[in-house]
Amino acid sequence: MNFSFLLRRWHAILAPLLLLGACQSGTRTEAETATKAPAAGPDSSAFTVRHPAWARNASIYQVNVRQYTPQGTFRAAEADLPRLQQMGVGIVWLMPIHPIGRAHRKGTLGSAYSVRDYRAVNPDLGTLADLQRYVNRAHGLGMHVILDWVANHTAWDNPLTTEHPDWYTRDAKGNFRPPVADWQDVIDLDYSKPALRRYMTESMVYWVKTAGLDGFRCDVAGLVPTDFWNDTRRELEKVKPVFMLAEWDELFPPTFISRQEFDPHTRLLEKAFDATYALSLHGLLDSIGRGQKPTAELARYWAAERRIYPPGVNLMTFTSTHDINAWDGSEYERLGPNALPEAVLAMLWPGIPMLYNGQEAAMKKRLRFFDKDTIPRNGYPLQDFYTKLLQLKKRNLALQNFDAASKFRLLPSPPQTVAFERRKGDHVVMVAVNLSALTQHVQLPEPSLIDERWPLFRSNQPIGYKITGQSVTLPPHSYQVWEQWARNRIY
Repeated sequence: MNFSFLLRRWHAILAPLLLLGACQSGTRTEAETATKAPAAGPDSSAFTVRHPAWARNASIYQVNVRQYTPQGTFRAAEADLPRLQQMGVGIVWLMPIHPIGRAHRKGTLGSAYSVRDYRAVNPDLGTLADLQRYVNRAHGLGMHVILDWVANHTAWDNPLTTEHPDWYTRDAKGNFRPPVADWQDVIDLDYSKPALRRYMTESMVYWVKTAGLDGFRCDVAGLVPTDFWNDTRRELEKVKPVFMLAEWDELFPPTFISRQEFDPHTRLLEKAFDATYALSLHGLLDSIGRGQKPTAELARYWAAERRIYPPGVNLMTFTSTHDINAWDGSEYERLGPNALPEAVLAMLWPGIPMLYNGQEAAMKKRLRFFDKDTIPRNGYPLQDFYTKLLQLKKRNLALQNFDAASKFRLLPSPPQTVAFERRKGDHVVMVAVNLSALTQHVQLPEPSLIDERWPLFRSNQPIGYKITGQSVTLPPHSYQVWEQWARNRIY
């Protein structure tokens, strides 16, 4: 659902009052966010999700099937799976694949999040057999596939409106109503109805059994009762281990509900979901990348996140999604010369990194949301860049997901720079990023094993990466990453 458009619109109105600057996601300050966190530390025993073993070192790649190829089909997208596997992708997230509502449709093709039939495949994308073949091919390459699921609302012409009209909420006149005023192509479901809950859970189980899917990304998950998600995960795990991703962030009050209505303790990550979005972090990184907030705010953000989540609980990190790209622009439009340094931060910050299709093609356009608009491939100029990041995530134990034993440390660095270390025993990844237009000098920790002969990778700059003693010199808008696998061995 179009989270990002609403965030942008709200922010444009209220940003001057909140002193937030023009951040695309309208993120509150970390000081405000911290007041919402519980005073005591989190109870780690409450977090009982059994993460699938195959998700431990996985990154996520989002596929917008309609826009992914000129054909816009599963069959055409399937041919690209070996390339994704070679990049290091672990989890492929398919945007909704169901038939799209025709009533109150937006654009010529409508929103994929306006679901007309939960147990059918949109014929524009192919057949059920095509989907099964896509999933089987991904499995054969060692990848897993999750499906975007829209549980909160349906299209106006979903058959449930006539078969079970009592499953919907109503306005004061007794009519179906959108869950949010701007979402005029969908209507709100009522989760006080046990029969609706059974139907929705059974529909999700159907796709895991029938298409072999490995889990779900759940749209606006915080608008659906947490106990529904808890119960549904239990049913899904009777079939197979699953990965569940929630579009939500307990550190980020959504702008389409009042702050009084927002519950920062949905407990989605305790029993139901492996990860939620890091929406607050995304907004902060965008503001930092544009010079609107100091990099010192990252320490405050990290403290706020740790106040509500114990070690080993991860959020999904990213610089773009289908919403962000469509409504706020590509990372180049938002971040300019800091697009790639920010990608390094988002991919290597503690969390589960996600890449939106087209980012490795250096896509600078906004893909149309309700109409056909093919991703320009451009020869994939950033494929090597993202492959290094994804493969590093895949192999280095310091970057594993859900690992309470790994350590993260922000390092002191000059304004407009970020430096941090992630460590598990002798496995280390160190990152230094310069977001300013000036050459910067970042002090490395003592004792340092960094050797300028063995950087893992860095910005494509002809000069400037000098290490003198414990200090590294970074050119403007640049990054450098070091990796250590074992003591005294650096790659």
